[in-house]
Amino acid sequence: MVFIAAILLVTYIFPRQGSFKYAFNEGRPWQYGLLTAPFDFPVYKPAEQLKAEQDSILEYYEPYFEFEEEVQKNALADFDADVNLKDKLSGIPAETKLYIREKLQELYTNGIMRSADYDRIVDSATGSLRIKKGNVAESRTIESFFTIRSAYEKVLNDVPRNVDASIVRSADINEYIRENVIYDAQTSEKAQDEFVQQVDISRGMVQQGQRIIDQGEIVDANTYNILSSLKRVTEERSGGSSRNIWIIFGQFLLITIMFSSFYLYLLLFRPLEYRNRKHVLFMLLLIVIFLLLTAITVRFDLFSVYIIPYAILTILIRTFIDSRTALFASLITIMLSSLMVPFPFEFVVIQVAVSMVSIFMLKELSERSQLIRSSFFILLSYILIYLGLIMYQEGSLKEGDWLMLVYFVINFIFIMFSYSLVYLVEKSFGFISGVTLIELSNINKPLLKELSEKAPGTFQHSLQVSNLGMAAATKIGANASLIRTGALYHDVGKMVDPAFFTENQTPGMNPHAGLPFEESARIIISHVKDGVKIAQKHNVPKQIIDFIETHHGTSVPKYFYISWKNANPDKEANEADFRYPGPNPFSKETAIMMMADAVEASSRSLPEYNDVALRNLVDKIIDAQLNEGYFKLTPLTFRDIQSVKDVFVDKLKTMYHSRIAYPELKQPVATPTQS
Repeated sequence: MVFIAAILLVTYIFPRQGSFKYAFNEGRPWQYGLLTAPFDFPVYKPAEQLKAEQDSILEYYEPYFEFEEEVQKNALADFDADVNLKDKLSGIPAETKLYIREKLQELYTNGIMRSADYDRIVDSATGSLRIKKGNVAESRTIESFFTIRSAYEKVLNDVPRNVDASIVRSADINEYIRENVIYDAQTSEKAQDEFVQQVDISRGMVQQGQRIIDQGEIVDANTYNILSSLKRVTEERSGGSSRNIWIIFGQFLLITIMFSSFYLYLLLFRPLEYRNRKHVLFMLLLIVIFLLLTAITVRFDLFSVYIIPYAILTILIRTFIDSRTALFASLITIMLSSLMVPFPFEFVVIQVAVSMVSIFMLKELSERSQLIRSSFFILLSYILIYLGLIMYQEGSLKEGDWLMLVYFVINFIFIMFSYSLVYLVEKSFGFISGVTLIELSNINKPLLKELSEKAPGTFQHSLQVSNLGMAAATKIGANASLIRTGALYHDVGKMVDPAFFTENQTPGMNPHAGLPFEESARIIISHVKDGVKIAQKHNVPKQIIDFIETHHGTSVPKYFYISWKNANPDKEANEADFRYPGPNPFSKETAIMMMADAVEASSRSLPEYNDVALRNLVDKIIDAQLNEGYFKLTPLTFRDIQSVKDVFVDKLKTMYHSRIAYPELKQPVATPTQS
């Protein structure tokens, strides 16, 4: 379901490119063979030139207005009514009334418009507009029109000598001056579009079969314009719903094949990762995120795709999964991205090489500084591979796009912060990296330091188990760093009652004396649950807590169990009182931990440490664990178990080898003196 969701999402975000199959940039060489015109097509003017010509012709465009006849009728009717009804107007002389009415009629005949419209036309190149009268429009200069303010001033300035100007000012004539010339937006916009269409969008034609460009030639400005026109016409001719459906189906098919390949890789070659939903979700999320970044960058032409740090995907999957899976996921991402980007050949060569370098540089991730160091090698790889491509394609470095170096540096800066992403991924997905394991295994960590102080014998036991486990893990290909760290923490629960464990007891000291066997067993068994609580309190990762829970599995502390059975031969023991809570080991690492813990603890009781004794001890303990079924859930093979046994015997012989006895210095015997 996760894979299906990823396929559908990537198909949705994929750019819907047309059928033009060539990528080109001005000033760059043509990477394909001879290109001739497949059909007649116009050479469109560049967008900047077309815009400039349209802006130039629009300077002579005249907007459309129309008279609102009702405005004049209503204004004059209001004036006539107020002359008869209002005292302020009814008492003024008849010649003043006549002057005001005639002047209002003159203003409305000329036209009164909004101040904003008036100023806009005054500032235009023509200084004129068109007045609609039915289906006819006539052009008039702006000087023949008034605004409300200029109309009011016109009335006051034109007062004749036989009329008292003060009476006109007091007549509130501004109430009867209204805008009657209104902007006709619909007609104006339509006329403007028709006006702009007078500009020819093309400048000549290319005939079918005409040579356009050949391989190696530089794409100059003229050729770039011709290629852009061909691309535009090609995509227009190939348009239509049926064509788009086939494009989408083709994208869906390619994406499905790529993701299915990754699915089958996990299923057949990484079954453990395939069954780990968290790991699968993490990897698919990374792939989808980088494909989404690529699609958005290409669709909106935000910036160069070489700024996107694809190496981060490789670094993160390498850190938390493994190298082969990281390379496979990177290849899937790069190939799908190449379907979206211009110059896919260059893109694939550069990104695949950088992904391989990323994996080589992080073969053994044990320090965060390695991530920083690898960033510099990735930057160097980007630069060298790009220079190699330029020299291969052009025969010199003169034709290189040196802005690419800036993109590589920005990419490098992003990759520099990948160590922060490692920390975020650990917290978000509950993963654990090699760097974190190294940090946790530092014996100066507060929890380990407390263990060494409260239970020094247990701490020494943990160190020995760690050495055994690491050697065995290295032999069979398990995670040695994980075992080393898990071994150091597996017995932290013994800090609660350290004196009840033999490795912390001094001669003659036995706190179990006088305790019932059930109680002693309970104290011993409780160190597992106590260890889990302590580890959780100190924010120890779940992967390490697994070692605390599984290092005894569901076994029983045999000393107290057998002692109870011997003391109570006629009774049935309640095995729940004598059994560890488990669970049993479920991985190579936890299984090795269980073997190493039991072998190291039992080896302390051997009377002598020779090859036969050690071999018998190791075989006896591990065979017993195997027969009890403690390793059923692990992927260990019989060959692996035998290899672990051999390593344990060799390491124990080294740990308990006898030392040579140093000779005593003999004192010289004094010789008697002769008298």
